[in-house]
Amino acid sequence: MAAGALTREGGEDAFRRLFRFYRQRDASDLRGVVDFSAPGGQVFRSQLSISSVSDQDAYRAGLQPVSQWKAYGLSGYPGFIFIPNPFLPGCQRHWVKQCLKLYPEKPNVCNLDLHMAPEKTTDLWGQSKEQLRRKGSSKREPRSLLEKLRWVTLGYHYNWDTKKYSANHHTPFPSDLAFLSEQVAAACGFRGFQAQAGILNYYHFDSSLGIHVDESELDHSRPLLSFSFGQSSIFLLGGLKREEAPTAMFMHSGDIMVMSGFSRLLYHAVPRVLPNPEGTALPSCLDQPLSSDLPVGSVIEHSSEEDWQVCAKYLQSSRINMTIRQVLAEGQKFPEESETNGKGQAPSEDSYQENSKAKRHKPNTV
Repeated sequence: MAAGALTREGGEDAFRRLFRFYRQRDASDLRGVVDFSAPGGQVFRSQLSISSVSDQDAYRAGLQPVSQWKAYGLSGYPGFIFIPNPFLPGCQRHWVKQCLKLYPEKPNVCNLDLHMAPEKTTDLWGQSKEQLRRKGSSKREPRSLLEKLRWVTLGYHYNWDTKKYSANHHTPFPSDLAFLSEQVAAACGFRGFQAQAGILNYYHFDSSLGIHVDESELDHSRPLLSFSFGQSSIFLLGGLKREEAPTAMFMHSGDIMVMSGFSRLLYHAVPRVLPNPEGTALPSCLDQPLSSDLPVGSVIEHSSEEDWQVCAKYLQSSRINMTIRQVLAEGQKFPEESETNGKGQAPSEDSYQENSKAKRHKPNTV
């Protein structure tokens, strides 16, 4: 059955029906999925605030000048902006390495903290790199700790039990990621954006992200920024109610999505991770080397060939997504709470089961 016909059936809500359709391994009918590399139909060009980001600041963040970006909107989704890969050659590698090597380090929080002693999760990279580098194609090989990573939280750590942030569970937000986020937000018309919380999701070919709304931030006037690296995925963007059928779109390595205004509080999900459409182990944009001549003040660092080999092996079957949020408005404070659990940790790993065969991420990020 085609995806369009499913939206007219009774029973399950329209969003759940399409989620299940695209979740299937044999869902080969992807004709209804929006591809921003060949825009048309409900896709239109979106204007950016070119003067808000200097070329130098864009270069420092590893981005092309904003005047060279392409940005698109979707009819019926005001405030939604899709920017196909605006990164300079080689610069995606920096963010991949940070997400695998640096950002999972303490004091940041990850899903492995739930059932492992603290000393076991202090150096996931060091404990995994040799195993990853030697990894073959057999599914019977034991997974490294990095391959068991499902999420990492940064800045204000999200509490998966209460679905809230709190003042008493906060660690410094990475300065390089804050700078990248501020430039992208400014280019989209949100000057003064403050990157205060991040949720990093780590997907494999059997992963999905459940249907949810990101509403825990206290300030919804600021956008939600989403950055994707590695293999591709299908992203579903719905409405204010689950009865509204979502629009399906492809997300490829380097793509950025911005959800603001009306689109900031819409239901969304990731039903499926797909192999890179070029048919190669990694997207060609990840094969490009980084320029040896980085600008003064660049937040991008050169990766050693050894480190990149580990990252590349990981990405052959995985996708990494970073979502960045501003939690509080300027001058705003968290409400006083009694008896709050500030750990910001999720329930047990068992709660990730979508079904007996597939793992589902705890839903809170795109």
